[in-house]
Amino acid sequence: MPLRPAATVTGSLAGLCALVLSAVPAQAAPAAEAPVPVAHRGASGYAPENTLAAVDAARALGVKWVENDVQRTRDGELVVMHDATLSRTTDVEEVFPDRAPWRVADFTAAEIAQLDAGSWFDPLYAGERVPTLEQYLRHLDRTGQNLLLEIKRPELYPGIEADILGELRGEGWLDRRHVRSKLVIQSFGADSVRAVHEQAPAVRTGFLGTPAVEELPLYARFSDQINPPHTTLTGEYVRRVQSLKGPHGKPLEVFTWTVNSAEAARRVAAMGVDGIISNYPDVVRDATRDGGREDSPEAAREEAREESREEELEEAMEEAREAAREAGVTFPAA
Repeated sequence: MPLRPAATVTGSLAGLCALVLSAVPAQAAPAAEAPVPVAHRGASGYAPENTLAAVDAARALGVKWVENDVQRTRDGELVVMHDATLSRTTDVEEVFPDRAPWRVADFTAAEIAQLDAGSWFDPLYAGERVPTLEQYLRHLDRTGQNLLLEIKRPELYPGIEADILGELRGEGWLDRRHVRSKLVIQSFGADSVRAVHEQAPAVRTGFLGTPAVEELPLYARFSDQINPPHTTLTGEYVRRVQSLKGPHGKPLEVFTWTVNSAEAARRVAAMGVDGIISNYPDVVRDATRDGGREDSPEAAREEAREESREEELEEAMEEAREAAREAGVTFPAA
């Protein structure tokens, strides 16, 4: 292939760049991002809560963030369970009828592993087990999902923060990638959240509750998120939280719970919350995406045309770059 003069190639590339820029329409200021949907105890409206099946249900819905609850067994293992007792979501009363009140802390991990944690929700989930935190983390790594981990009832489990951080570290969840964008640890216990921050300062943390406005600066020393129930929220409270910077130098976030209707999701989204925790995270996502409006057929066609134009322009740019390389023209790194 004959080489073209470098000046000609360079001029052609510059001209093409100008053409690309002129072909791309001016963009309006970006709209506020929709709140992040978080699957509460997994997608617990569709599968038994805090099980791997609930994680998979969230994944099937296209939801990246899942929330869970972590407690400690009698022999020091960490398991994913919301209640302090096993009776509501397992068949523990049938398997161990003489062990009332069936507290998580009174059973070994091996005993809990025998329990059916799915039949109470639907017979389709018979045999679903209570996962250990180790199993849960490994499953999330396979699915590529992120974790909002709640330390449940930390007052019942002295030192559980160090145990959880040790498990996270052992499973690779305290590396830079996970800490930066895939993990948040939260609790209703302020002392527990503070302990996590002190022991692993890089980890993002959240406090569950609605602290008084005048107390928010104290929480901002060790919390990256303030996560209140949606029934307590006002737009002014959200603004006051977000006006403060947390321990990592970024504005505090607000993730609210447990929002299960489209109406409630739109209401809290209008207040400017950063995330919404829901048993039905797809309902939240669909209600808050573009104000809850479905794209019209014409809008969908225009989006397809725009994608086609972008592909054509990128192909033209690549052809020009290839011609430049053949002519021996190099460009400084961006």
